Amino acid sequence: EGVPQGSVLSVTLFILHLSRILHVLPSSVSGTLYVDDLQISCQGSNMALMERQLQKAVNKLTTWCDENGHSLSPEKSRCVHFCRKRNLHPDPVIQIGGVDIPVVQEIRFLGVIFDHKLTFIPHVLHLRKKCERSLNILKVLSTTTWGADRTSLLRIYQSVILSRIDYGCEVYGCARSSILRNLYTVHHSALRICSGAFRTSPVHSLYVVCHHLPLHLRRKMLCAQYFFRLQCHPTHPLRRMTLPIGLGRLYNARPSNVLPFCERIKRSLADSGFPNVQICPIDFLSFTPWDVPQISFQNPFSEFHKSTTAPAVFQQLFCYHRLQFSAHVPIFTDGSKTSSHVGCGIVVAQEIFSRKLHNMCSVLTAELMAILFALEKISCFHTQKFCIYSDSMSALEALSHPHDRAHPLVLDIVCLLRNLQSRGLEILFCWIPSHVGINGNESADAAAKSATIYFERPLPYSDVKKWFSHHIKSLWQELWDQQTRNKLRTIHPLIGMWPIVPMRTFDVKLTRLRIGHSRLTHKHLLSGERCPACTTCQVDLTIHHILVECPVFNNHRFRFFHSVSVNIRDLVGEHPHPHIFTFLNAIGIFNFI
Repeated sequence: EGVPQGSVLSVTLFILHLSRILHVLPSSVSGTLYVDDLQISCQGSNMALMERQLQKAVNKLTTWCDENGHSLSPEKSRCVHFCRKRNLHPDPVIQIGGVDIPVVQEIRFLGVIFDHKLTFIPHVLHLRKKCERSLNILKVLSTTTWGADRTSLLRIYQSVILSRIDYGCEVYGCARSSILRNLYTVHHSALRICSGAFRTSPVHSLYVVCHHLPLHLRRKMLCAQYFFRLQCHPTHPLRRMTLPIGLGRLYNARPSNVLPFCERIKRSLADSGFPNVQICPIDFLSFTPWDVPQISFQNPFSEFHKSTTAPAVFQQLFCYHRLQFSAHVPIFTDGSKTSSHVGCGIVVAQEIFSRKLHNMCSVLTAELMAILFALEKISCFHTQKFCIYSDSMSALEALSHPHDRAHPLVLDIVCLLRNLQSRGLEILFCWIPSHVGINGNESADAAAKSATIYFERPLPYSDVKKWFSHHIKSLWQELWDQQTRNKLRTIHPLIGMWPIVPMRTFDVKLTRLRIGHSRLTHKHLLSGERCPACTTCQVDLTIHHILVECPVFNNHRFRFFHSVSVNIRDLVGEHPHPHIFTFLNAIGIFNFI
């Protein structure tokens, strides 16, 4: 009778059943399947040959469906002839059960619109129209005087609109920059609504105020992260797609032609100076879900807090623990990370070993690498009982809760530990506090900091992802440093998230003061009028002039700021002056900001 409708098991069984449909395709035809969305493709320069191959594949699919209780619908099927040459090849004629499959100029597959020339213009325009409608959600939730705060609006924008722009950017990101600029207006409009910035505000100021990357840097980051993630999966289809030497020369001779995704990202990373690194593969079948190894660790120091306990107390507790487990050989592990060095060190039976790691590695990776290094050394000893002491609670917690998405080194450690335990070895884990005078831990720490022998090993995806995110932010900072005439940059030179004012009205006013664009000073740009001037000083009216320079307001400055000579960064910086809005009210321009 099957399974109940809506059951979780029904989806799994359906996928297991339908996934076999790809096995009937001939070798010359490739196909991809996502639940019940199936596409097959064939490439070449001989249309007649490709037409025969595709028709043969369709006939095999039809036969398989008839034998397994399914059916292919000609009305719901579409054929697209991808070719950038005009009228070079005739459109193919493919049939399902004697009915021609319609040939269309564009097709939507898994949410991305593919046009027959792969310009992605229809997809970008459709995406822009859809996102512009969603901007109304932000508009009804807040204005410049009332409504949700900036943090809530940015979260809504990121979940409702920006997520749509991010989806599929690895595919449509190869479109021309002039086409991708259609999405910039959506991004800028959303940031203006969320921050309440005036309409003439520079876009670079919007990025910094809202702490959102420019779209081209965000797209570069997402594409690189996807490239790193697929390196974790040895069976990923894209890993098997290598560019032949002949085609590489053709792409070099014709830069206007778009490279395949992997080659495009490789060249982009090389141009950015990103080092060529190997990513740790993820083995989802290291152990079955019903046979997950259980690793526990001891913590004899749990009742004592490091900040309120003298080091001598920890040393005595450690000595007592060693008396209890005197039959176990002590092994001390530690990892170290600075801005220019990452290393791990272990102390085994009075012998010290250390290895230098890649600078991308995190502290957790260094700690886990030290434990893995210790287990590899244990396999060479004839002793049967060992106790591994580590000062990393996060590493031990990760080992005690392994799962299929855990750190790849955790899976390696668990597998090696199970292998050692099957040989009769007894291995215990124990947490110890760092830098409290325990000799073995201090020696391992010193060894990790002075390691010189490089440990050749692939890097975890999480470490590479984090490092590349910092790299993208450094590129953003360089772009911000080039905005030498930007008013906000004098107040906010280093990109970072500043605290917001809870009340919407004051937050909008403060944002406009920081950016330097307000209704009073920049409305003339929208109406085509002349720039307003200060009647006393006969200079252009600016926020900086009103807050700092104009002598008309000196009495008010002394009254509210207790000084005539003030700095604009002290008034509207990261921690604005508590009387800034009272000052604006007193001089009568608060409602004109």
